[in-house]
Amino acid sequence: MKNRNPRNAPKNKLSRQMGENIWGKENCPTNTRTYGPGQHGPRGVRRRSDYGVQLREKQKLKGYYGNIGEKQFRNIFKEAFSQKGDTSENLLILLESRLDAIIYRSNIVPTVFAARQFVSHKHLTVNGVVVNIPSYRCKPGDIIEVREKSRSIPLVVESIQKMNRDLPEYITLEPKEFKVCYVRYPDSDEIPYATIMSPTSVVEFYSR
Repeated sequence: MKNRNPRNAPKNKLSRQMGENIWGKENCPTNTRTYGPGQHGPRGVRRRSDYGVQLREKQKLKGYYGNIGEKQFRNIFKEAFSQKGDTSENLLILLESRLDAIIYRSNIVPTVFAARQFVSHKHLTVNGVVVNIPSYRCKPGDIIEVREKSRSIPLVVESIQKMNRDLPEYITLEPKEFKVCYVRYPDSDEIPYATIMSPTSVVEFYSR
């Protein structure tokens, strides 16, 4: 029986379903197999309807941020829609402002799934206050720190040492202090997705 890392299961499944390396991982199964999960292998490419394309892009975007539940994701869309400006831009800003997303971007932990768990286990403070809600909305200027007792966790130490992902310009990291600053809201074109995201398709899906 093959040994499987359960931490890899959610992200590998999504990548296989989409046929894309969603998080840019070196060991992603789509690097060698671009077809979806299943024992029968590739069956050819089917042409998707507009609805199918929009649904796929919605699943890809909400999956990227740690498989956000449908109700929560829909509420994020509603908030983006209610704000001034471009809804698709607003949607990405709201997603990138989540505490778990910022922790993932900063290389404190290796995956967005690990980030969600890390926040939930009260390993972080925001502006000096412990926060254990992964969806907590950060604001520009917020300072996020790993708590003193959590700085020796092997997962954290290894992730910061490796720095597998480039830091976007809207986030700064002081690795020796385990301190992150959410400098500003990002522009959509500077969010470092490993694959193409189509937030406009998500807006179209919910606007049907």
